[in-house]
Amino acid sequence: MVRGLPSAASLARFCQKLNRLKPLEESTMETSLRRCLSTLDLTLLGVGGMVGSGLYVLTGTVAKEMAGPAVLLSFAVAAVASLLSALCYAEFGARLPRTGSAYLFTYVSMGELWAFLIGWNVLLEYLIGGAAVARAWSGYLDSMFNHRIHNFTQAHIGTWQVPLLAHYPDFLAAGIILLASTFISCGARVSSWLNHTFSVVSLVLIIFIIILGFILARPHNWSAEEGGFAPFGFSGIMAGTATCFYAFVGFDVIAASSEEARNPKQAVPIAISISLSLAAGAYILVSTVLTLMVPWHSLNPDSALADAFYRRGYSWAGFIVAAGSICAMNTVLLSSLFSLPRIVYAMAVDGLFFQVFARVHPRTQVPLAGIVVFGGLMSLLALLLDLEALVQFLSIGTLLAYSFVATSILVLRFQKAPPASSPGPASPGSRVKEYHSFSDHIQLVGTEQASAPEPGQLRPALRPYLGFLGRFSRGAAVAWALGILVASAITLACVLAFGDSALHLPYWGYILLLLLSSVAFLLSLLVLGAHKQQRLQDTFQIPMVPLTPALSILLNVSLMLKLSYLTWLRFSIWLLIGLTVYFGYGIWHSKENQREPPELTATRYVVFPSTSLEEVVQPVQPSTQVPAQEPSPTEQPTSP
Repeated sequence: MVRGLPSAASLARFCQKLNRLKPLEESTMETSLRRCLSTLDLTLLGVGGMVGSGLYVLTGTVAKEMAGPAVLLSFAVAAVASLLSALCYAEFGARLPRTGSAYLFTYVSMGELWAFLIGWNVLLEYLIGGAAVARAWSGYLDSMFNHRIHNFTQAHIGTWQVPLLAHYPDFLAAGIILLASTFISCGARVSSWLNHTFSVVSLVLIIFIIILGFILARPHNWSAEEGGFAPFGFSGIMAGTATCFYAFVGFDVIAASSEEARNPKQAVPIAISISLSLAAGAYILVSTVLTLMVPWHSLNPDSALADAFYRRGYSWAGFIVAAGSICAMNTVLLSSLFSLPRIVYAMAVDGLFFQVFARVHPRTQVPLAGIVVFGGLMSLLALLLDLEALVQFLSIGTLLAYSFVATSILVLRFQKAPPASSPGPASPGSRVKEYHSFSDHIQLVGTEQASAPEPGQLRPALRPYLGFLGRFSRGAAVAWALGILVASAITLACVLAFGDSALHLPYWGYILLLLLSSVAFLLSLLVLGAHKQQRLQDTFQIPMVPLTPALSILLNVSLMLKLSYLTWLRFSIWLLIGLTVYFGYGIWHSKENQREPPELTATRYVVFPSTSLEEVVQPVQPSTQVPAQEPSPTEQPTSP
C-alpha cells in the first residue's frame, strides 16, 4: 500500500462514523428542560408560527399576481400538502418527545452526517426567517407613522449602496429582536404567556376581518366582468399553491418544543392537527373576503387587507388591521426565537455543536447561551442585511428537512422496535451485534428467524404471490424499494418541473421518462406496502404508510426544483460551511464516540446466521494484529 494513503479498513470505519445513529430512546421523559407546556400552549405556538405576516402580505400578492379569487383554492391545496409533512412531524414528536425536531428525527433513522446538515439548515431557516419578519414588522410600524422612522434614519445616517446590505440600518427591527430575546430567556412559561397574548389578539382580529369582510362583500367581484373566479386558470392556481405552501411552515415549532410538553404523546399530534386546521381556515376565509371586498386586480400587494378597508371607506378598520398585523408578526418572531436555541441545544447535547450551547440556566431552565448568541446574530442580520434576496433561501432548507423527515418515517416503520428489556449474558465466545446505520437496521430484520413476521418482512398472506421477493435476504427488498422510491421521486419531480423543453428531450423521450419514473415510483410503493410495518399501540402513527410520506417526498422535491439557480448556489455554499464545522468539530466531539468499544478499531466481525432470535457475531482477528482476548461468559460488550 502507498505510504500515507488510508487503508480500506480505516475508510470503512470513517464511513461508519458518518452513518452512525442516535439510539432510539422512546420511553425516556427525563430532561434538563422544564416540562410545563400544555396542549393549548403548543397549539397557540403553532398558530403563531403559521398565521403571521403571510396572512397580511401573501394573500394579496398571490391573488393579484398568480391566482385571482381562486387564491382560496391555492391555500386549500397548500394546506392539504402541508398536512402530509405535518403528520410525519406529529408521529415523530409523539414517539420521540425530545427537542431537536427534524434534526433529531434524521439522527435516529438516517445517520449523523445527514442529521447535522438538516440541523444546520434549520438554524439558517430560523435566523433569516426571524430577521425577515422583524424587518416586515418595522416596515408596518413605520407605515402607521407615515414613514417618519425611515425618514429620520436616512436623514441622520444616510443610505448605503453596498450589495447584500440594506439601504439603511434598521434599528427598530434589531431592537424588537433583542426585546423578544429578553422575554424568551425568562423561561418557557413567560414566552408562552406572551405568545398566548399576541395569538389571541391575532385570532380575534381574524374573526373581525372575516365578519366585516363578509358584510362588505360584493359577489360581482368574482364575475366575468372582473376577470372571473380563476383568471389565470389551473396553472395559476398551482403556481399560487407553491407560494402559499410556505405560509404553513411554522408547525415544526410544536415538534421542536415537545421536550417541554407535559404529555407529548398526546399533546403534539393534537396541537399540530388543530393549529394547522385553524391556520388553513384563517387563510381560506380571509382570502375569500379580501377578493369579495375589492376586485382582485386592484389589490395592493404590500398591505392588501388594510388597503381594502381603506378603499371601502372604513379607515378605522384599516388602522385596526395594520395594528393587528404587528401582533401577528410578533407571534412568528417569538416562534423563531423560541425554536432556534432549542435546535442548537439538541445539537450541542449530542456533541455535534459547541458545548457552551448545551448549558441550561438553573433557574429558568432554558438554553440561555443559545438565546443570547443567536438572538444577537439574528438582530445583526436584521440591522444590516437586505433580506429580500435571501427570503427564497428559507424555502430550500425547510423543504429538505420535510423530505428527510418523511424518509425517516419510512425507515423506522420497517425497522424492528428496540428491545424493552436489557440483554442477558452472552454465550462464551459470542457477541451480540449492535446496529449503527440504516442498512444495519434493515439487515437486522433479515437475520431473525421467527414464526411471526417482524417489521420489514414480507406479509405471510402475500408470500404465495410475491415469492420472488423471498430470493432477497430479508430486509434487502425494503432497502432497495426505499432507495428506488426516493430516486424515482426525484426523477419524476424533475420531469414534471422542467418539462420536455428544459430537458432538451424529444417528445417521445419525455413521455417515456415520465412513464418509467411513474412506474418505478408506484412499484416501489407496492413493494414497501407488501412488507409488515412496526405498530405501536399507545403512540400516534400516520395513516396510509408508505403512501403518505412518499407523496410528501414527491411534493417537497417538486417545490425545491421550482427555486432559482442562485438559491441552489447559496444553499451549496452554506452546506460547505456546515461540512467544515462538522468535520472540524462535530465528528470528533460526538457523544456517539463514547458508545464505540475500543476493540472495534482492531476487530472485524464475521456474521453467522443463527436459528435463534439473536444474531451471533464472531470476532476474527487480522493476521497483522495481536489477537484480542476472548470475553468471559459473563462479559458484555460495550454498546457502540
